[in-house]
Amino acid sequence: MKRIGFALAAACTLALLAGGVAHAGDDWIKLFNGKNLDGWKVFLDPKKKDAGEVFTVKEGVLYCEGNVNGYVITDKEYENYTLKVEWRWGERVHVKYGRNSGVFVHVVGPDKIWPKAIEAQLMAGRAGDFWLVDNFKLDVDPKRQDPKVSRHYFRMKDDVEKKLGEWNQYEITCQGKNVKLVVNGETVNEGANAELTRGRILLQSEGAEIHFRNVMLKQLK
Repeated sequence: MKRIGFALAAACTLALLAGGVAHAGDDWIKLFNGKNLDGWKVFLDPKKKDAGEVFTVKEGVLYCEGNVNGYVITDKEYENYTLKVEWRWGERVHVKYGRNSGVFVHVVGPDKIWPKAIEAQLMAGRAGDFWLVDNFKLDVDPKRQDPKVSRHYFRMKDDVEKKLGEWNQYEITCQGKNVKLVVNGETVNEGANAELTRGRILLQSEGAEIHFRNVMLKQLK
């Protein structure tokens, strides 16, 4: 009987890990298993042939060197969910405009540096902004629209990010055609009438060292 019990437990564990995800309890699944990039694909600027290892995994953390534009992207598409992602900035910055990255949702189409999607901005000092990439359609309060760049919408609140080197948390809820961004427990942006409600999820490399962990998703009705 003990042998049967162990066999069943092992089978259940393998089933949960299938497709690159693992069960995290309370209906949450781990999109990033903390050990490798199973369930994800790496895409880097094809012009940068000497990219090296931009993404590496160590002790439960996904390290992004940030020296080459690109991303890691889920193999699967998702719809109606809450996504949690923790991030912190590393020391290295490779571009003049400072620390920048993003979490993209509803990603569709071929892989390219900036695919069609909604970007939940991670740029230091601007986490919680919306960027509508490749002409993605989403209704956001026009009062928060960047007067210089029409596809950029500022967040509602400032002073929501933690100090350099400390872990922050994004909570991104995509339910129906609505998208809500929460940074460190503060609701900072909302959009409605998204033109797409399903797609892949990506974590971006864009000019600075950044670390990710605890990438989890809960399906919603």
